[in-house]
Amino acid sequence: MEKQRLSKIMANRGMCSRREADRYIERGLVYVDGLPISELGSKVFPDQKIELNEEGLKRQSMQVTVLLNKPVGYVSCQPEHNHKEAVELIGKETRWHQDRLPRRFHPAQLKGLVPAGRLDIDSTGLLVLTQDGRVARRIIGENSEVDKEYLVRVSGHLSEEGLSLLNHGLELDDKPLKPATVNWQNEDQLRFVLHEGKKRQIRRMCELVGLKVVGLKRIRIGKIMLGHLPMGQWRYLRADESF
Repeated sequence: MEKQRLSKIMANRGMCSRREADRYIERGLVYVDGLPISELGSKVFPDQKIELNEEGLKRQSMQVTVLLNKPVGYVSCQPEHNHKEAVELIGKETRWHQDRLPRRFHPAQLKGLVPAGRLDIDSTGLLVLTQDGRVARRIIGENSEVDKEYLVRVSGHLSEEGLSLLNHGLELDDKPLKPATVNWQNEDQLRFVLHEGKKRQIRRMCELVGLKVVGLKRIRIGKIMLGHLPMGQWRYLRADESF
């Protein structure tokens, strides 16, 4: 059995992200078989006992995850063409008044708060932003099984064959897409459930079968629903909620 980087093993175990692991290691908050490890790049055996000390666990428990109902005109990350980032909507004034979590908002919670997945500028709905690498890994990790649900208003004619292709049989970027669940919600709106998240995937899928997307809203990620969260407002993910 070969040794591996401690940070990689911690990430593989779902303890945190590799970046977070490096921060914990650097601060001496990681113990391996009861001994503190503080040297970046340290390697250990995959079957060794790895844990955060009390301070590390406390730091981890203070990390926040927020749920935002993103409006059109905001990008998930990396602002372009003078558009604003969705994280700019996270503040005291835009917190949903029905968020009953006793946690107080503090600007320090914005540090390291990043989107777990994308939602393009022309789309609205549920966007998750988190400081917690475990949450991000759960939603967008390589082996994630979390699905996403969308309501999509379209124009154009969709044949039975086209609907079948939306469910399974299309390719993007020369790669076959995973099976999806697509059905009519009403006369001009489709419901999509996807198990992957390629860039502008739904819009590109619709183009391939002769449809134009005129409105796209994400209403669910895993077990978390958008619910009645107002547009442009956010709330904290509660301890009893998970994806």
